[in-house]
Amino acid sequence: MRYNREAAVSYARKWALSRNPAYYNYDYLGGDCTNFVSQCLYAGIPQMNYREYGWYYENANRKSPSWTGVKYLYEFLIANQYEGPRGREIAREELEIGDVIQLSFGSGIYGHCLIVTEIQGDEILICAHTVDSKDRPLRTYSYEKARYLKIY
Repeated sequence: MRYNREAAVSYARKWALSRNPAYYNYDYLGGDCTNFVSQCLYAGIPQMNYREYGWYYENANRKSPSWTGVKYLYEFLIANQYEGPRGREIAREELEIGDVIQLSFGSGIYGHCLIVTEIQGDEILICAHTVDSKDRPLRTYSYEKARYLKIY
């Protein structure tokens, strides 16, 4: 199944400043950013992966760690050989709309997930949850490191 980048971005913009009631809001349990990015990815490739180290969401208590955890989403995307989204690390210049950015804020541990919604020259705009953001410039974040994930 092909990843529909436009559908992922459309979902991101629709729900960036609110919450889809079909999904639990994890803001008070460590943050909602990866849950939100997973929802966006699912809008672009509506295919869950129920394997042992898969990527799925049924409800707040029945979901994979990769659906809501930054590290686990990264590990799933990089290793996935089956259904659902796949990814690989890329250079910033290779980003497209619908790709994922993960940020580290000084500890060396990546702790925040964003989805790319627009690219205007060198300016990358993102949508995110936890600190709700819609088409926010990436340059407005203070972060130590970023990793860029091509979704395919």
